[in-house]
Amino acid sequence: MPNNNHSDIKPANGTKRLLMLSWEYPPRIIGGLARVVAELSYELVNLGWEVHVVTADHPGAKEHEMDNGVHVHRVKNQTDSTPDFLNWVSRLNFGLLQYAIELHRKTPFSLVHAHDWMVTDAAWVMKTGFGLPIVSTIHATEAGRMHGIHNDVQRYIHQVEWRLTFESWDVIVNSQHMHHELMRLFGVPADKIVVIPNGCSPEKFNQSFDVQKLRSQYAANSEKVILYVGRMVQEKGVQVLLDAAPHILAAVPNAKFVFVGSGYFLDELKAKADYLGIGHKCRFLGYVSDEDLVRIYKIADVVCIPSLYEPFGIVALEGMAAGVPVVSTDTGGLTDFVEHMVTGITTYTGDAGSLAWGVTEALQNHKLATELKKNAYDKVTHIYNWKVIAKRTNEVYEKVLTQAAAMGADGVASRPEKPTLKAAKAVVPPLMARS
Repeated sequence: MPNNNHSDIKPANGTKRLLMLSWEYPPRIIGGLARVVAELSYELVNLGWEVHVVTADHPGAKEHEMDNGVHVHRVKNQTDSTPDFLNWVSRLNFGLLQYAIELHRKTPFSLVHAHDWMVTDAAWVMKTGFGLPIVSTIHATEAGRMHGIHNDVQRYIHQVEWRLTFESWDVIVNSQHMHHELMRLFGVPADKIVVIPNGCSPEKFNQSFDVQKLRSQYAANSEKVILYVGRMVQEKGVQVLLDAAPHILAAVPNAKFVFVGSGYFLDELKAKADYLGIGHKCRFLGYVSDEDLVRIYKIADVVCIPSLYEPFGIVALEGMAAGVPVVSTDTGGLTDFVEHMVTGITTYTGDAGSLAWGVTEALQNHKLATELKKNAYDKVTHIYNWKVIAKRTNEVYEKVLTQAAAMGADGVASRPEKPTLKAAKAVVPPLMARS
């Protein structure tokens, strides 16, 4: 393969230019990734970066706009219908590349930051075609989401995830759990992985509005609101919360369950609530805007995160920032910051009885709830804020650029280390291994 390294190309006027690739960005919000990319990008602009986010289109959104100093470019050329999800991802990457290459030719980028497997091909071409080093963030893995790899589509996604980690100079993850997961699944060297948590902006919850009036839309004045926020998919464990609900109602008859989010599991969850005879105690709101969500947090008495798999758990941070007691499971990245009986209540993953105990304790033990809220807000304010997170991310960028420059023209925008024999065996792409 020819050496296409363009390490001699420098951005105009010494400006650091970042190509951020993400399949979602507000107002296109599927999960937590969109908010992470947006908040991080805002703060990187404040640190002197010229940030260009190239992302998927969203109905009614502009092709190019400035968002708090961030250049947002939305792919508008995906007019061909696609037969399935993987073909849609492939078309998305062609669109991302069209925008990225055009932008790079006008004024070169310094490096690429790729978020999750869905933008791997675009990041890879920018690396091999223009010599740009890749920093990637792996927000979750297919094996983690699906509790293993069970079919050819999952094997393909798993393989692409491995390739993104392999092609990246450094890989950012948001929790110690994800650090261990990447080493175990893909054989990524420990010194190639950087743990930088996600964050929250507590100030956005400081809004003045009629709390009682809003509460009355979802619950009676005497009812206690238990709030779930997230995608309606199996790994989020909403079904476990529904199983716990009758036990909670037995102890706290005036409890009311409010569910925010959409997903393929939503209709089944509604049917389950009716089957359990608690449909009248549940409100499924579907998707709500960011502005409305901030206010809904403020009317909750408990925020519950019943996840079966959770690489980080940004909803828990939002609950803490909103000043609401948090009850979570002891899975994944949640354990990094939800400290049992200090900043929240942790319960056994997948255990409806344990979850019911945690929620009931938060509702009935007022002294504990007050202490949890105080400790949690302090932690969010001083550790999990975007200014600190952006500074740490910037340090990764600067290190990568320094190391890449030191390699000079002989480099191919890749780290020089070779995987060990053990690691190499562990990460043989599954589909190739079967041929």
